[in-house]
Amino acid sequence: MTTFDDLREIYALPLPELLYRAATVQRANHDPADIQRCALLSVKTGGCSEDCGYCAQSAHYKTGVPATPLMNLEEVRERAEKAKALGATRFCMGTAWREPKDGPQFDRILDMVRLVRDLDMEACVTLGMLTDEQARRLKEAGLTAYNHNLDTSRRHYPKVITTRTYDDRIRTLHAVQRANIAVCCGGILGMGENEEDRLMLLAELAQLDPPPESIPINCLVPIAGTPLENAEPVDSVELVRLVATARIAFPKARVRLSAGRDRMSRELQILCFLAGANSIFFGDKLLTAPNPDASADADLFRSMGLPLTPNPSPLSTGARGESVALTPHPSPPSGEKRATVEASAS
Repeated sequence: MTTFDDLREIYALPLPELLYRAATVQRANHDPADIQRCALLSVKTGGCSEDCGYCAQSAHYKTGVPATPLMNLEEVRERAEKAKALGATRFCMGTAWREPKDGPQFDRILDMVRLVRDLDMEACVTLGMLTDEQARRLKEAGLTAYNHNLDTSRRHYPKVITTRTYDDRIRTLHAVQRANIAVCCGGILGMGENEEDRLMLLAELAQLDPPPESIPINCLVPIAGTPLENAEPVDSVELVRLVATARIAFPKARVRLSAGRDRMSRELQILCFLAGANSIFFGDKLLTAPNPDASADADLFRSMGLPLTPNPSPLSTGARGESVALTPHPSPPSGEKRATVEASAS
């Protein structure tokens, strides 16, 4: 199992060496031209009882985001079809809930999952905390993946959220895994944490068995009215280092460059792809946060010489991420000491 010390050693490498190793792992496990495009839709916005300090949808803060009812199926179908036409292979749906309640609304979520799968797309939802029975029903409906971020390290978490615990989140991840649904789990950078907190987050993810199928790396989008509205931007090099470290530690996972891309230069995004990111969310909003529009992302892909037509995704076959153990490697002919990574069953 990858440890915090392993991660710290890799993260601290000279940047050219870190990028080289990340690119090597990337090419050994993925097509470097395959950057998955995902769409994210808020199917129930605002009014959440949680007090997450970054979130525009919390009822604890005055952010100007109104509470809206759960969308109907035709609205979701229309948005999913449009996303597919623009190149999305995964359609993600989020609700501003602490946890879903059994009944008509949860039944509608199950129908949303079915309609997305009927469009031959991966279906992901983020609904808050789940019971084992709810996870089982989502699996039966065809759910591909469940997103439930840990957000930050265990030690920094209470400074951001008080209405649910870190272990509450981990229990939901375990329920998802018991239902044999792929886990999508990552964090948010720029919430006052330090670099060690970010590595502690990756170490927590490495303890999941199996490790996450995908790891979204978000940069905080400060929202007026939230406790983090004046947070400082994330250092660009620190972001690239974390992406590269995640790629090395989780060679099979999708590392998803998520929220905050609207504040990144084209060059920074490309550097993140070189460091191992191989997925983005497109659309003018990620739930309620701004995001580059589809035409800007099309221009980005053209500038990199990458196809706008997506490659077939292997995720529907049940692919999972793998964690790694970092082990010594014999010195190359030049005499320069290197290390390699070997996949291990975690």
